[in-house]
Amino acid sequence: MELSEILSRCDHTLLSVTATNEEIRALCDEAIEYGCASVCIPACHVKGAKAYVGEQMKICTVIGFPNGYSTPESKAFEAADAIKNGADEIDMVANLCMARDGYWEGVLEDIKAVRRATEGKVLKVIIECCLLTEAEKLEMCRVVTEAGADYIKTSTGFSTGGATFDDVALLRANVGPEVKVKAAGGIKSIADAEKFVELGADRLGTSRLVKLAKELEKQA
Repeated sequence: MELSEILSRCDHTLLSVTATNEEIRALCDEAIEYGCASVCIPACHVKGAKAYVGEQMKICTVIGFPNGYSTPESKAFEAADAIKNGADEIDMVANLCMARDGYWEGVLEDIKAVRRATEGKVLKVIIECCLLTEAEKLEMCRVVTEAGADYIKTSTGFSTGGATFDDVALLRANVGPEVKVKAAGGIKSIADAEKFVELGADRLGTSRLVKLAKELEKQA
């Protein structure tokens, strides 16, 4: 697989709590240069980043991040505000408290509230696979599909683990055909990225792939 194809699936990510405007602009410049799918950045930087890139790059931000236990109403407000500020894509964290309680109707309504607030925009639902049992992951696949989200996403990258090959394969096999898969967290090599794509990941959330591409350019 060509590196350019892998990079075209990359949400070039910087979600540090200390991310500066200068760092966000550099991230945007790299994403444009290397043909990434989007930049994934904190909500407070969305307005400035959109003004900086215009239509050259998609802006993605995170909602209910990283814990997911805020109310559906607050998540919907966050999402609507981010879109007003220029966000093209929203990555929300599902309510894992409800998931662990087996309250799947609540998880569904939580996602639906954000789906209503993001109509016409891309919605990705982070289910934090590392905190769920296999049975819970399967229920999440059902709920995310039923809610009408565009993607199911493995991880925030801020918990006990990131994307695994087994999880990506499991999600791809059990979400609806219209739902795509995003692998995120701990993607350390181009070979790993390629493997995730082969297993069914349509997007890759990572801060490393562009750095690795730069290193390859230097070696060449």
